[in-house]
Amino acid sequence: MDKEFLKDILERVSQGSLNIQEALDTLKDLPFEDLGFAKIDHHRCLRTGFPEVIFCQGKRPEQVAAIVKKLLPSCKNILATRATPEIFAEVNRACAEAEYHKLAQCITIEREQQPKYKSPVLVITAGTADLPVAEEAAVSAEIMGNTVTRLADVGVAGIHRLFHYKEVINQAAVIIVVAGMEGALASVVTGLVDVPVIAVPTSIGYGASFGGLAALLGMLNSCAAGMAVVNINNGFGAAAMATAIVRLKEGK
Repeated sequence: MDKEFLKDILERVSQGSLNIQEALDTLKDLPFEDLGFAKIDHHRCLRTGFPEVIFCQGKRPEQVAAIVKKLLPSCKNILATRATPEIFAEVNRACAEAEYHKLAQCITIEREQQPKYKSPVLVITAGTADLPVAEEAAVSAEIMGNTVTRLADVGVAGIHRLFHYKEVINQAAVIIVVAGMEGALASVVTGLVDVPVIAVPTSIGYGASFGGLAALLGMLNSCAAGMAVVNINNGFGAAAMATAIVRLKEGK
């Protein structure tokens, strides 16, 4: 449930345009609503600052659309990850404001002015093949209220490309580094800056990369201090961590 939604209810009660019983009826489904196939956490925004995010993988299109319909009355912004075009088509029928981000495989419904935070989040991609995961991170971070800058294809095979953008890198408050293969780019970036770096290993690479395990282990074993590592292909998780850091930094 959005904080502004709760504030609006309290103001309407104080002004007399909404009585106590009507307010209770509005809030009756809290803290969660049971749809049988899903239990929607309407209190998530109050606790964490952002509504429950829909993980679409494994869900049927009509299930995702049903969850969206239940979130719409109390959530200004909604994010669904790992969404297919078929799922988007069903959600779009339920909400015309829904937007599909094909590369990121994300659905967003944005009804609150963005950005909310001033501290820049930079998403750096080692190679073009890592872009889907990087875009999941960028789109997720943007819908959560961040100012996001993207820097693509600056991996260690041509490290001079990264150094060319040193000014952009130095302006970031949090950096998300997305890399497959051996995942070395995250260590390089962390060694250049004094801000938190969130490393995202991807499953891109030849056979010995073991579906991203090599990049994950390389990042976990980095000697560069100040780096945190999320799971393989978890762009959303990196965005959530970056948002938590920015929120703490700005005291919101």
